[in-house]
Amino acid sequence: MFFITAFVLTLIVWLGLASVGHDFWIHRKYIEKLMKLFEYGRKRVVIVEHKIKERQRKLSRIREEAFVDTDDDEAEDVFDTFAHKSGEEGVPRGNDQNLLIELLTANGGKNGDVFEHRRHRTMSLSINQEKKEFHVADITEFVRLGITAIVDDEVTKRFAAEELKTWNLLTRTDKFYHYNSLRLAIIWWNGFLFRYLLLFPIRFAITLIGVGWLVLCTGAVAVVPDGRLKRFLYHFVSVMCFRILSRGFSGLITFHNTENRAKPGGLCVANHTSPIDVVILHCDNAYALVGQSHGGFLGVLQRALARATHHMWFDRSEMSDRAEVSRRLAEHVAHPDKLPILIFPEGTCINNTSVMMFKKGGFEVGGTIYPAAIKYDARFGDPFWNSSKYGYMKYLLMMMTSWAIVCDVWYLPPMTRQPDESSIDFAQRVKAVIAAKGGLVDLEIDGALKRSAVKPEWRARQQLNYSRRINVESTNG
Repeated sequence: MFFITAFVLTLIVWLGLASVGHDFWIHRKYIEKLMKLFEYGRKRVVIVEHKIKERQRKLSRIREEAFVDTDDDEAEDVFDTFAHKSGEEGVPRGNDQNLLIELLTANGGKNGDVFEHRRHRTMSLSINQEKKEFHVADITEFVRLGITAIVDDEVTKRFAAEELKTWNLLTRTDKFYHYNSLRLAIIWWNGFLFRYLLLFPIRFAITLIGVGWLVLCTGAVAVVPDGRLKRFLYHFVSVMCFRILSRGFSGLITFHNTENRAKPGGLCVANHTSPIDVVILHCDNAYALVGQSHGGFLGVLQRALARATHHMWFDRSEMSDRAEVSRRLAEHVAHPDKLPILIFPEGTCINNTSVMMFKKGGFEVGGTIYPAAIKYDARFGDPFWNSSKYGYMKYLLMMMTSWAIVCDVWYLPPMTRQPDESSIDFAQRVKAVIAAKGGLVDLEIDGALKRSAVKPEWRARQQLNYSRRINVESTNG
């Protein structure tokens, strides 16, 4: 009983200090120890990889020696017999090809690989000498290589977990070095017990407390009449609750250039990696949110937040919803005393290695844009949410059982649209600034392609270009 009481009191004090933005020294020490552990693991991984390569080289040499040392006498007997029957030695030509194939096939067994290799080599020489015509099947290899190049392009890899340079002692990264090293196996097993038996129960309890406290506080703020007091209360409650929620995944957030933090009446624009982007940014400021409506756990949070202030949830598949959001955005930015709006113009989650095309809707309503670049350190835990692979509850479990979520947020100087600048050009300019500051790749590709087919007008454009090229070639011919 004493230990339970002490734990509860410690947790309350810890969350109370976290709600006012206190940064505990133990978090920094924890990250420093993890860095040392990862460095030790990296050195062990190098040793393990070296041993694996040496083992593979030895096996390769053994196979080559076994292949070379195969009973060559039998092979020579076959070719001597062929030379005797064909009346000449050397490479077979014409109908003598069939004689050699029959001898090789009849003398299979343990020398089958040698004979098969020589048969294919001899046949390919003969076929290449005799073939004079072009067949469509001749280009299948080039087609295969082309398709392979398309699959492994700069876009597809942005919708998968970020590739790590070294193993972070998590099996979800698909690198199983602990099967090849006893020391790494011991470290991984202790880390597994630490994350699932100690960190996870604490983080799960913190998340439940944070969500319950958010629902209660937003319900209390909802009964306050609209005005200055309500905006002040919501700002305080929002920042406090999201700071508590950030402890649910051991968030360690560093904010840079806070003088550029979004002001009321403006729009905060950020790159999008995960739903916890909202939690990260709310730890330093309060926002009115615009985003896709969800059900389940996310739906509970959305409904709780919508009671306290004006948020905009919509269905991206409904054109009427999108038009309504654009109208409400324009009305919102027209009131300088309202909360800044937080939008993610990519419209989908990207794996934090690049920034994809920004939708132009948020850049057509006017107002001041406050860019923010978010960069996560994937060594401690990959925050990317692959919604086509994991449900939100599975994703939360992965976040709560990671080592930590470490990220940096850079507030960039405010930007406004130039008089002669289109909304598309303005969106591209803002995107380029965010990508450069966050060290991300700037891509001009629509992120919505990961969940929908290519737009018909894009296909028509490619078909038109190809038809023009054919016409030009025909005219020149």
